[in-house]
Amino acid sequence: MLAPLLLLIALLLSGTAVFLALGVTATVQLVADGHALGGIAQALVDRLNSATLTAVPFFVTAATFMQRGGMAAALVGAAQAWVGSLRGGLALVVVMAAALFASVSGSSTATALALGTILLPAMAARGYPVRFNCGVIGASATLGILLPPSLALIIFGLVATVPIPKLFLAGLIPALLQAILFAVWIRLSVRQMPMVAADPPTPLPERIRVTLRALPALAVPTIALGGIYSGVVTLSEASALAAATAIVICWSNGSARGLVTIEWIGDAIKSATTILIVVGFAVLLGHWIILSGVPERLVGILREADVSALQFLLMMNIVMFILGMFLDVISTILITLPMVLPLLGPLGIDPVHYAIVVIVNMELAALTPPVGLNIFVMVSVSRQSMVEVVRGLLPFIVLLLILLAIVTLVPELSLWLPGHL
Repeated sequence: MLAPLLLLIALLLSGTAVFLALGVTATVQLVADGHALGGIAQALVDRLNSATLTAVPFFVTAATFMQRGGMAAALVGAAQAWVGSLRGGLALVVVMAAALFASVSGSSTATALALGTILLPAMAARGYPVRFNCGVIGASATLGILLPPSLALIIFGLVATVPIPKLFLAGLIPALLQAILFAVWIRLSVRQMPMVAADPPTPLPERIRVTLRALPALAVPTIALGGIYSGVVTLSEASALAAATAIVICWSNGSARGLVTIEWIGDAIKSATTILIVVGFAVLLGHWIILSGVPERLVGILREADVSALQFLLMMNIVMFILGMFLDVISTILITLPMVLPLLGPLGIDPVHYAIVVIVNMELAALTPPVGLNIFVMVSVSRQSMVEVVRGLLPFIVLLLILLAIVTLVPELSLWLPGHL
């Protein structure tokens, strides 16, 4: 196992694309074990021949149209109408709007970009410190990784063959806890900000009007997730419905017509194709790992060392935190999961619980330098230095570490909803 691991690390450090690093490592090992190239290609095709995998391009299409079609502004307006009059209300709006937009986009970076563009100027006008603004928006956007239809959860479910609707449910309570932790910190922080101004209370008719304007945006996750959990449609069918609904909404409000629609669909296809190629080679590497007998040897080593499930999770938290500093979310999941997955059963770790532990780690990865994607988004949108943005994010990184400890130590937070629904 050491030689292929060193090969993978060497390829990644040399700047090789993740999909190539995974593909070369898997192919070299399979050829060395006597497998023909034709058989390797067939194994790759067989593992990509999944109806569930079709959900990825459709959800990416829905996210693309909702991100560019003005839905973020509608969701922010609705959140601001209800909580904007509280002291620190606009910062609370960020958390609420991030949760709403994440349930549409499924992407952390898309959420950070959309909300940063809209809310950074508004928060600056009301006296919020720029560093604080970058921290609130960048950290709240990580809810896009945890809330359905999270692309990271879909990728985990595909590789681990875990029902994706279960993973979607598993992320809801940890996401609620994360939002509460952020809201409490915001309320404590704004007491030290005397210059912060609150919005005047919004009249009830206006609240109703802006809420109704935001309803089309909420139709996308409602139709998709409602269809899945009612049993009316499968995951792949629900993703297609979500994409069709997003396109219809953007056509009806005039934000996407003719060539613009084709351009956005093209961008979505490019993004989805990138994800699918990486997934395919990661699954191929997992195929070799299982054939090699490495998992059985690792299980034996862990049993001899008397490693408990909790100790294993703590070790993986450290590994993923370090990897998350240098790799993006999807790459970190796809590099570690094929190696770890066969060990979960013998250690008595539920894959659904492990998935949420991984996803909270990936939230941290989006915020930790030097390669945290949300850091770069906030630097670009706010025009602040990376040092200032990271300083603003530090309190929220601590809060996410607290959330990670709770999720790791209390599996019921992740398993209660999937077990009861």
